[in-house]
Amino acid sequence: MSTPTPPPLQEQTGTLEGIGEELGLGGLFELVQRVISFELFELSGTPINLMLIFTVGLLLIATWTLSSFLQRAVDKGFRARGVDDIGTTAITKRLLHYAVMAIGLGIALETMGISLSALFAAGAIFAVGLGFAMQNIAQNFVSGLILLIERAIKPGDIVEVEGRVVRVLKMGIRTTIGRTRDEEEIIIPNASLVQSTVKNYTLGDPLFRIRAAVGVAYGSDMRVVRDCLTRAARSVQERVADRDPVVHLTDFGDSTVDWQISIWSDNAWTAPGLASTLREAIWWALKEDGIEIAFPQIDVHFDPVVEEAASRLPRAG
Repeated sequence: MSTPTPPPLQEQTGTLEGIGEELGLGGLFELVQRVISFELFELSGTPINLMLIFTVGLLLIATWTLSSFLQRAVDKGFRARGVDDIGTTAITKRLLHYAVMAIGLGIALETMGISLSALFAAGAIFAVGLGFAMQNIAQNFVSGLILLIERAIKPGDIVEVEGRVVRVLKMGIRTTIGRTRDEEEIIIPNASLVQSTVKNYTLGDPLFRIRAAVGVAYGSDMRVVRDCLTRAARSVQERVADRDPVVHLTDFGDSTVDWQISIWSDNAWTAPGLASTLREAIWWALKEDGIEIAFPQIDVHFDPVVEEAASRLPRAG
């Protein structure tokens, strides 16, 4: 059987031109419209054709482009706020990408006739169980976002958390790493920094007071005591020089007259050493002036009858 020979190229071109002339521009548009509207299959009652597939593809591309734009905006925002933690930036950008793509994919599925409510209903039980299991993780994650946005605590700050002073080393999306004065690194859940009261020594003004208390004997000259304590406080070299010490008589105790001495410092990390220096200066200043640092004493008084009876007792020796 012989294979028919195709017509020459010139004859083919003439045939296509003839078809184009025969259909006309309107007919060609109608033909294309029929092709892209041709139903390929049906999904959940929605006819799937080339136009719908093209629309869904454009929607996904637009979602991806929007996600990339938002990630660049987050990167610039973190740099402007001084967040140089690469891990935190990468995690935030990745979570933002997932959120935007999930929204775009949901719209695309709804466009194709797939009901998201049915999918959510099918995974409701699993979602509830997962929610209980990840409650603390989600709480710390949200707290981490709040800390990154507010910038009330940032790397390098010296804070007091749960009675412990730490220097913030690194802030993550779930936890914050700090170093104590004992050179120990601790991991702090971000929820603890958001939900509890945190003392930040370096937030706005680094100045703070260091206090020392001392009790002197009742027989002391209180004017001399005040001058002595003021001199001792002024002798501390590490204090802030432009802030005068504060000396207060705080109470009349059972055995002592109580005083409190305050000086100012701008370095919270060295506060224990500065407090020790202040107490030593107070000790030696009181010694030099001959002022007694009182200690608890008990005076016992006997009734006259008891004293008389005790005097009649034979003395030893």
